Amino acid sequence: MLTAAVSFVLTAAGVAVAGLRAYRRRYLSATRWFAVALLPAGLYLTGLFPVARTIGSELADWATKLVFDPRVWTGIALLAVSAALLVTTRWAGRRRAVDATGSAPPAAGPAPGRAAVTGAPAGRASAAPKAAAPRSTAPKAGKRDDGLGDFADIEEILRRRGI
Repeated sequence: MLTAAVSFVLTAAGVAVAGLRAYRRRYLSATRWFAVALLPAGLYLTGLFPVARTIGSELADWATKLVFDPRVWTGIALLAVSAALLVTTRWAGRRRAVDATGSAPPAAGPAPGRAAVTGAPAGRASAAPKAAAPRSTAPKAGKRDDGLGDFADIEEILRRRGI
């Protein structure tokens, strides 16, 4: 009887808060409050409060056994060894794949039968997509090759504008 009273009081309080949120035109927040407010009444009416009490009691019993039972600690040690073996074999398998080929596995490239996506506007129709011009890996004359080529261009533009 006390469980019913508490659950319906919690539901009523949640609905009241949801009403205040809706009054302030915060409808998304009001809907969340209303959804959470329905939970206590729903749990009581479906009979899930005794299930939660049983689960809590069983977790407490397990925690007590965890502290005082050496058999449980042996099980935890076996789980740790199993996890360590799985991680180690996964790591060793990746290392073997790299060592066998002499380099890392190739990265995924563009599909051979598909054209690259172009930045053309939707209104402009083109018969065939333009092939991308091959990029030169050699640094341009007068440019620094520190991996910040785009930033150097931006820096130059800012310098011209006096910024």
